[in-house]
Amino acid sequence: MVTSEQRRRQLAREKYERQAERRAEAQKKARRRNSIIGAALAVVVLAGGGAVIGGVFDSGDTKDKTAQAAPTPTVADPTAAPTRKPVEGCTAPADGKPNGKQWTAEPALTVDTKAAYTATLDTNCGKVTIALDAAKAPHTVNSFAFLSGEQYFDHVKCHRLTTDGIFVLQCGDPTGSGSGGPGYKFADENLTGATYPAGTVAMANAGAGTNGSQFFLVYKDTQLPPNYTPFGKITGGLDTLQKIAAAGTLDGGSDGAPMADVTLNSVATAKG
Repeated sequence: MVTSEQRRRQLAREKYERQAERRAEAQKKARRRNSIIGAALAVVVLAGGGAVIGGVFDSGDTKDKTAQAAPTPTVADPTAAPTRKPVEGCTAPADGKPNGKQWTAEPALTVDTKAAYTATLDTNCGKVTIALDAAKAPHTVNSFAFLSGEQYFDHVKCHRLTTDGIFVLQCGDPTGSGSGGPGYKFADENLTGATYPAGTVAMANAGAGTNGSQFFLVYKDTQLPPNYTPFGKITGGLDTLQKIAAAGTLDGGSDGAPMADVTLNSVATAKG
């Protein structure tokens, strides 16, 4: 017998995935439109690969399929926009802005699949350390290491927080819109039997094979279909994420921009 709680979680997941599908379709239409404009003007346009986490987000919000990224909430009347409140442990982000670099192809595979890699997210709310799994997700770890080495994630805001049914903080989009990416996409990995307990780090996407730069951090056990590449485990700072989640979203809903103005001041990946 399905309990009301199970039904609520199912509805939350379905809503998340519908949003991701809509975002993916919007991205396809935008790419087609850009292609037509480019041909007419005889200019080459490099389209960025947006990640949305659908479940986490599909880059879809990553946002609704896990890189399906959920769109950042907007308010029609700027004077009525919600106001951020101080969040314990969070300070003002470091000065600077995302470099927004773009590439036409996935970086060459250079990671050592037998080595250990650690990513450090230095956020304005505290540090989060991640043990990356190069053996099971070599292309994903390779891309993450490449982008962090290019300072691509520096000064990028974590644009989406979900607090009901799905419990993730989504980051990695320099545009903050939930549809931005590095210009290239790469295939899914490590999906067989994939689960998303607290501490999981996985890619957001807009559908199969659309991984880019958006990823999500799971701060509480979450049930998602095995559609989002898990590529790391949080080894430090889970309490930081839980503190961010406890502060809720900016608009008070269960899915939107976090109240804490969470920003990746810097991201580094180290071998060994």
